[in-house]
This record gives sequence, structure tokens and C-alpha cells, in this order.
Amino acid sequence: MVNVNNMKLSILRPDTDETLIAGCLKGDNKSQKALYERYAPKMHTVCLRYIKDCGEAEGTMLNGFMKVFDKIAQFKSEGSFEGWIRRIMVNESLSYIRKHKAMYLEVDIDKAANEPDFNSLDNHLEADDLLAMIQRLPIGYQTVFNLYAIEGYSHKEIAAQLGISENTSKSQLSRARALLKSYLNKSEQIIRNKIGTT
Repeated sequence: MVNVNNMKLSILRPDTDETLIAGCLKGDNKSQKALYERYAPKMHTVCLRYIKDCGEAEGTMLNGFMKVFDKIAQFKSEGSFEGWIRRIMVNESLSYIRKHKAMYLEVDIDKAANEPDFNSLDNHLEADDLLAMIQRLPIGYQTVFNLYAIEGYSHKEIAAQLGISENTSKSQLSRARALLKSYLNKSEQIIRNKIGTT
């Protein structure tokens, strides 16, 4: 017969960012693995927004996590830990682009007449569809669009990061929006045609 009074109950608590950070600061492999598993899916998506090749994006993400583990002592618990990791991933993606000289940035300003209406598809457009559209953009447009519209960088910050002028950044964003608008219009037309034939 089991003596219930002598049994010790342990409640498993999910690791918080704070406990994972503390473990990583000590070089604990389990904490590093848990942190990686928690954030890898989101960070892979961040890298994929800048790097079209899935394997290259994954390699860039892994390099980013190596920097996260190397520099984790620099995180001062000011702001979001996820945001801190995300900034490392963005910087690593930009380093990849600069290293491979895969970016073509035009210098003239070409104003887009209209901004894309991301609400026009009445929720028919999934996040994956939008990501796919962003990935279809030329690399220069894609990079500036991601930095401005998704990461919240200013044109001045983008210009400094990429070594371009603010006007070039504005031009790239304008062209990216125009292309996305055309992609959205085509997608909306396809959806309307499908609805019309059912």
C-alpha cells in the first residue's frame, strides 16, 4: 500500500523568459534549447521576410540565435525580450543581404498613386498569403517595406542601416506598396471569380 503522506508532489511550471535568461547566462544547454524552441518559429518567419530562400533564412536565424546566446548578458530587461531577439534577427538578415550583395536599390523617386488596402479582402487573405506576396517583391523593395511597415524603422534609420539615402528608402517603399497593391488586386479578383462560380 502506498503511503500518500510520504509522497512529494512537484508542480511543473512553464519556464518564464526570466528563468530561461538566467539559465542561458549560466550556459545551461536545457535553457538554451527551451529558449530556441520558444522563439525559433517566430524568428524564422522574421528572417523569411528578408531572405526568400528557406534554407538560407534558417541558417541566418541560427546565426542570430548564436548571437542571442553570446550577447544575452547585454539584455537589460528594458522592453520586450522577444523584441530584443527580433532586432538581432533583423540585423543578421540585413548582414546576410549586404554580404551577398543581393539587393538592388534604385535611386529615383517613383510615387505610388495609392496605398494598398490590406482590409479589402474581407479576411480572405491569410497571414501566409501576405508573407508570400512580400516575398515576391524584389529584394530591395522587400527589405525597405519590412523595415518600415513591419519593424517600424524610420526612413532615416533605414538609410543608415542600408547605406542609402532617405529618398531612396522612400522610393523603395513607394514601389513596394504599388507592387503589393497589384498583387492584392489580382488576389481579390481570383477570390471574386471563385465566389462567383460557386
